Amino acid sequence: MKDIRFVVVHRPGPQWNAELPVFEQPGLQAHVDHYRKLYDAGKLAIGGPFLDEPSGGMMVPAAGVGREEIEAFASDDPAVASGLLTFDVRTWMAAMVK
Repeated sequence: MKDIRFVVVHRPGPQWNAELPVFEQPGLQAHVDHYRKLYDAGKLAIGGPFLDEPSGGMMVPAAGVGREEIEAFASDDPAVASGLLTFDVRTWMAAMVK
């Protein structure tokens, strides 16, 4: 059976300050705290920022988390609501998983 996941890809939003490093962006901690809830619930496999330009990041849900659930969760992110980040949900097949 194929392992299909609905990956959240974040990009800088209109409130992103290109002059500041990733970890100094105002409101980033609220974003981390939001996704920590998903992780603590066992529904986030891995996530984190891209360290190259133009920044952003990716969240890979655990197997079995549906598109509607992850889209709703991503929409409720305080960093998305504030305009710090935007997101897309991409359908991804985990072809090589241990």
